[in-house]
Amino acid sequence: MNNNNTKFNFLPLGTIVLLKGGSKRLMITGYCAYDKSNQTKAYDYCGCLYPEGVITSDQLALFDNAQIEKVFFVGYSDEEDKQFKNKLIQSITQVNNEQ
Repeated sequence: MNNNNTKFNFLPLGTIVLLKGGSKRLMITGYCAYDKSNQTKAYDYCGCLYPEGVITSDQLALFDNAQIEKVFFVGYSDEEDKQFKNKLIQSITQVNNEQ
């Protein structure tokens, strides 16, 4: 996860991205996701294939902001989304400071 979260802005849910070296676009569906096999690493995002969507829960992609090569579409963001992301960044900062 991005260690400098106070300057990091999470992309909105629904954003469509292509990862570096990727050939298939992903849609961001969540934040701060953990891989079942490594609970110590939190990824900035989880996402599903675009345009297929979530077919099964074990097909979610986990990735960090630094892995994004191109943003094709920015998802919807309103005041509720901004408030949520502020709380998310505060929580991440607190956890990072405790470590």
